[in-house]
Order: sequence, then C-alpha cells, then structure tokens
Amino acid sequence: MTDLPGWLRPLALAAVDVRPEQLSRFLPPDQGGRESAVLMLFGEGPGAPQESDFERADVLLIQRARDLRSHAGQAAFPGGAVDPGDDGVVGAALREAVEETGLDRAGVEVFGTLPALFLPVSDFVVTPVLAWWREPSAVSVVDPREVESVHRVRLADLLDPANRFRVRHPSGYVGAAFGVGGLLVWGFTGGLLDRMLRLAGWERPWDRDRYEDLPEDLVGRGAGR
Repeated sequence: MTDLPGWLRPLALAAVDVRPEQLSRFLPPDQGGRESAVLMLFGEGPGAPQESDFERADVLLIQRARDLRSHAGQAAFPGGAVDPGDDGVVGAALREAVEETGLDRAGVEVFGTLPALFLPVSDFVVTPVLAWWREPSAVSVVDPREVESVHRVRLADLLDPANRFRVRHPSGYVGAAFGVGGLLVWGFTGGLLDRMLRLAGWERPWDRDRYEDLPEDLVGRGAGR
C-alpha cells in the first residue's frame, strides 16, 4: 500500500474491512452462481498544471455493445466470467480488461479485492478487483461486438453533485446513478461506485431526492455489470 498515491490510500484502507452488506443487498447464494470478476482500475489522467493528483484521478469504464444478450448498452467495469485457465478472480479481471480495452496489464498494480457480490439478473457471483494504474497505457475498443466505447471517467465528475441522482426502473428498482461524459452509470456499477466513494470518504453531499426514469432503451436490460 505504500506504493499507492496518497489520495488512493483511503479507498485501499476502506476495502480491508468492508463487509459485503455494505456494498449490496444482493449477497452470493450458498450454492450456484457463475464466478466472475470486474476490474476497478484507478489512475491519474492528464490535467492542468494547477490541478492536484486527486483532481486528475479517474476510473476505467466501458459501455457494453447495444446488441448483447445481457446488460446491453450499459456502462460497466471491465470484467467477465472466470475461465479455467485464469489465475482466479484477479487473473480473470485483468484478462477481461485486456480483451475489452487493450490495456497493458504490466502497468497495473492490484492492491485488493472486495467481497463477492451477487448479480441475480445474470446469476453471476462477482468479485470486484481493485487496482492502481501505475503506468497508464492507451485503451480503446478491441471488439465492437462486445464493447461500444471505453472511458476514463474522472472521480471529480462522479463526485460532482450535479451529476448524481437516483434512477427508477419500471420494475420498481431504484438505485444510485451518475450522468458523466455521455454515460449513464447505474445498476451494479453505479451502486458499487456510490458505496466505495462514500466508504473512501470522498463523497460530497448530493440531492438524494432527485430521481430520473431509466431511458426506454435500457429498460429490460438488467441491473448492470
């Protein structure tokens, strides 16, 4: 942890003792569920000379292709199911990130994992893998059949109260959401970001009574990876 930038250490410390129920109300079943992982990769992008390291801090997100069978068109962390040849959830998260964004994994330093969570809509048991982008590399869409776009989203934009609200699904689902850089980040991804920003002590007060209906093109596409 000593190699992490100062601004990232509160998140690393919070991850050590976090309980799964602090992250989601959907906990893994005693049996079943497909093991999978997502990569929560934090880095520092370019910025103006007067900006602090934290002001330049960002997280890597993708937008899934719109014709996929599950979670189509949704913003998500890179990730997917654990394959037999993977080195566990960490290996799966890194492999999927490379396959989806062209990331150079040599520049990525994994510093922790969060408790596994359950994604009922796809029957995935998902372990979030936390990583520091020590040496950033170029990222872009590798396979447009799976990923529509790749984004480095600034934490400052996620924390901006103007970009925060709750999204409502016709099914009755209500959850934390972010509107940043043309992306609607909601569902599993939005909820996990919401909780981790709070646990790290980064959250700024925002209007929790602000609600927006989920756009029609995302209705029926699950609760996000």
